[in-house]
Formats: sequence, structure tokens, C-alpha cells
Amino acid sequence: MNIRNLIDKLAQNHTLKKEELIYIIENINDEDRKYLSQKASSLRDKYYGNKIYLRGLIEFTNYCKNDCYYCGIRKSNKNADRYRLTLDQILECADIGHALGYSTYVLQGGEDPYFNDDRIVEMVKAIKAKYPNCAITLSIGEKSYESYKKYYDAGADRYLLRHETANEEHYRKLHPENMKLSNRIQCLRNLKEIGYQVGAGFMIHSPYQTSETLAEDLLFLKDLNPEMVGIGPFIPHHDTQFKDEPAGTVEETTLMLSLIRLMLPTCLLPATTALGTIDPVGREKGFDAGANVAMPNLSPTSSRKKYELYDNKICTGDEAAECRHCIENRINIAGYVLDMSRGDNVTWIRK
Repeated sequence: MNIRNLIDKLAQNHTLKKEELIYIIENINDEDRKYLSQKASSLRDKYYGNKIYLRGLIEFTNYCKNDCYYCGIRKSNKNADRYRLTLDQILECADIGHALGYSTYVLQGGEDPYFNDDRIVEMVKAIKAKYPNCAITLSIGEKSYESYKKYYDAGADRYLLRHETANEEHYRKLHPENMKLSNRIQCLRNLKEIGYQVGAGFMIHSPYQTSETLAEDLLFLKDLNPEMVGIGPFIPHHDTQFKDEPAGTVEETTLMLSLIRLMLPTCLLPATTALGTIDPVGREKGFDAGANVAMPNLSPTSSRKKYELYDNKICTGDEAAECRHCIENRINIAGYVLDMSRGDNVTWIRK
């Protein structure tokens, strides 16, 4: 097999066979990486130009009922400094974001039973009442179809739910027995059916991950056809059983970003905080590989360090304004244009 030919085939057909994806992952060299990145960037530019969309991230609770083995806020981590933002605090974050020009808020938290459907609906409605033209993304885990529908009817537009791995055996090695891959996939299908812009995704170089599981992830994404894909390098947390596992690399992550862009040309693809954590210019390298979203933090500085999914997370102390202007400056220097609009997926129409 010839890697350039496979890249051309993927760019044209937006899919490859599993063994072809594995071959690229295991055999690509530096020159072919550059070629792949150029193809991915070109395809992104076709649909979105050289725009980078900013989302304002509000991490409103770090309580979680789950015990995912890789996560710093897993329920059994007794060292986690737990917090919950009040509705007033959440609205204050939104006010700060609005003043800085944000049109999208990402409300992210652990699966916290305190934030029941009524509280989530209240939160969404309150933000929409103040800023009716904004987009709201929720990232709060596995819920019932009925719950997802309530949030959508309240005004939520997007939902992020990383599938983490499409391989059943791999999923079991990362999660406790009470968590099921089949349920997570059903949640993603439900979200699509309701009408959300849906985001799936996975960690790069998570423990027990192989070239085969990565290929399965890519093919799962192709089948699901989400409007957004969130991927980033695995970074170990010191209070988990994977604390001594190696982190994912920029090279591995940007390879996946480019492959996803060629498979899902119109997807919204963040260069994540985790990518910026493992490399000072990691996010810029993500943009060069085909990404087109960044998510600066609007959370109160007092809580940012507490939302520690992994070690050494960046932007835990910056004020929201500093964070936003720092990223804008870096986006411009990297040759991209900041876009503060809602930045919807070009294929999406709200039902």
C-alpha cells in the first residue's frame, strides 16, 4: 500500500477500509504527515475558510457519580476539591463571556446528580433568556432520551459526549462494570435523533489503545457522522490507576485530527486544552492539522484548578479576558482569523 495514494483516496471518498487506516497509522512518515495536514487544512478551508471559532467554557461542577479509571474527578478520588457553581455564578460567567464577544457557551461538568433535569433546564433557559442568539453546548454525560429532549426543548443546541473508544474490550479496561459502551452509543444516537449538533470523540494514546482500536474509532465516527469531534491526548492524573502511563503525543493527536477532517469534512474540530497542555504551541499545530475550534475558559479562576481531569492543565489561573485575548493573538500569529459567531456546523438546521 502507498500512503499518499491512501490519503488521496480518503480525501476523495471520505472513508477507507479498516486495514488501510491501520496501515497509515503505523507507517506514516514526516513528509506524508505534511501532505496529510495540507489535505486536511484545504478541506477545512473549503467549508469554513481559515476561521477559528471560540467557545466559552464554563466548568460548573466537578462532582461525578462515575468512576472512569483515567479521570481526575472520578467519584472515588477523595483528594479532589469538589465544587458546584450556583446559577448566579454561571450567569456571571455568561455575562463575562458576552462582554468578551462569545456567542457559544459550553456548560461542562461531571455526572452530578445534584444538577437534575429541572436545574439543567433552568440553567439553559436563564442563559437563553439573557442571550437569545447564543448557542449552548452541554457536556454532562449519559442521560435518558427524555432528559436530552427536555434540555433541547429548553434551548440547548449542542451536546458533547465522547465515546472514548468504539472497542468493547478496550472500553471495559477504561471504565467500571456498571458503565456500558452500548449505553453511551445509544445516548449519541438519541442526541442525533432529537436534533442536537452532536459531538463524540476519544483520547489519543489512552491505556491499552492500539492502531486497530484507533481505526475502529475513526470508522465509528464515520458511521455516526457527528457535527463535532473532540479528541485530545491522554494525559495521566496522579490520583488514578493510570498515573504512570505515558501521555499521548502531539504527533499522534494531529495525525488523528487530519484523518478525522478528511473523513468528516464539515465537522467542527477543536484543538483542545489537553493538546495545548502537552506542547506550548499544541493548539496551533492542531489548527494546522485541520482543527477549527478553541475553547477558552470562562469559569471562575477559583474553581479552574479544581476541574482537574488530568495533570498540569493549562489556563487554570488566567482571567477570562486574558485567556481570550491570548488565544486570539496566537490564532492571528498562526495565520488564522478569529470568528466569534455561533459557528454552527454548516450542515445543521435546528428542528
